[in-house]
Formats: sequence, structure tokens, C-alpha cells
Amino acid sequence: MIGDLRSMIMRGELAEGRRVPEAMLCERLGISRTPLREALKVLAAEGFIELRPNRGAIVAAVDGAAVAGLFEVKGAIERLIGLVLPERITPGEMAALEAMLQTMRDLVRDNDSSGYTVANQAFHAALAAATKNEALVQAYAGLQQKILRARFAINERPARIGRSLQDHEAIMAMLRAGAALDLAFRLEEHNRRTGAAIIAQLQAGDAGMS
Repeated sequence: MIGDLRSMIMRGELAEGRRVPEAMLCERLGISRTPLREALKVLAAEGFIELRPNRGAIVAAVDGAAVAGLFEVKGAIERLIGLVLPERITPGEMAALEAMLQTMRDLVRDNDSSGYTVANQAFHAALAAATKNEALVQAYAGLQQKILRARFAINERPARIGRSLQDHEAIMAMLRAGAALDLAFRLEEHNRRTGAAIIAQLQAGDAGMS
């Protein structure tokens, strides 16, 4: 249920700044208000919802400054992933990443930006999981979930996903070589560029509405 609500927000089905239609959602999801409100509390903790006393739940707007902070923290985790991953990843995990990278190539070829966004998320989650550090995995997953909201709030341009794929090709090259320092740099720099591109587009959207 939480996943369903999150997807509705990320797709824009539940629009930013609008009150969450609790009665409609209860009917659609086949639940009562109590589990719905518990789910909304979880989404509020993730930054998708604002809970306002006596006013119900509001779909939160994507805040460029907050997104910048998320990418700043994620950059430090990306660097840690790069430093420890070469000595911890298994051959099976490596093969899975190679398959994910091929999927991303296919999605860029087909100009499927939404599919690429999802595949990109899965690729980085697999990198984190391969560190075998559960605390890192959980922290990283929380950041990625919040950032995914921002990714779907913008329109990914074909040139942007093409550059992203180039970054992933370089990341995999460093991982294959077992070059921990170079991998850490590549992951951190990829995170910086991705964050800058998303934030710039969010700010451009804000300017266009003003």
C-alpha cells in the first residue's frame, strides 16, 4: 500500500500542494482510514507528504535545497561504496551488474528515460548491496527513495541519460579493474553531476512558474 501511494505521488497522480483525498484512496485501495493514515506517516517521514494539524495530509512539493542536501550526504556514501566494493563484490554480483548495465544501454538506445531512471536506481542499489554493510544499505536506500521523487518530478533529456550511461560505463570499468580509489572518485563525481543536473532543472521549473 505504501508503495502504491508513493508511486501515485511520483507519477503526479497525487499532485504537489494538493490535499490527499483520503476517502477516494480508501475506496481505491480497499482499506480503512486507520491503515491509510499510518501509511501517510511513513510517507511524511520520507518527505513525500506534509501532515498538517486539522488540515489533513498535503502532497509535499519537491524542494531543490532539500534535494541538494540529500545529494551532498549521498556523495559521501558513494565514496565509501567505491572504496570497499572491489574487495567485497562476488562474481555473481558482478555478473548481475553487467546485465543491468546492458539493460541501461538498451534503454538509452530506445530513448526510454523513465525506464532508464528505474534501471539506474536498481544499478546503484545493487552496488550498495554488494558492500555487505547493512547500515550503509539502509541509509543509502532511504536517500535514493527521496531522490527518486525528484527524478520523476523533472523531464530527463536524452542527452542527459546518454551522459549518465557514459558515467556508468566508467564506473564499471573501474570496478572490473579493482581500482578502489578511482571507483570512489567516479561514483562521487557521478553523484555530483547528477545532483547538479536535477537541481538546475528543478530551479528552472520554479522560475518558469514565477
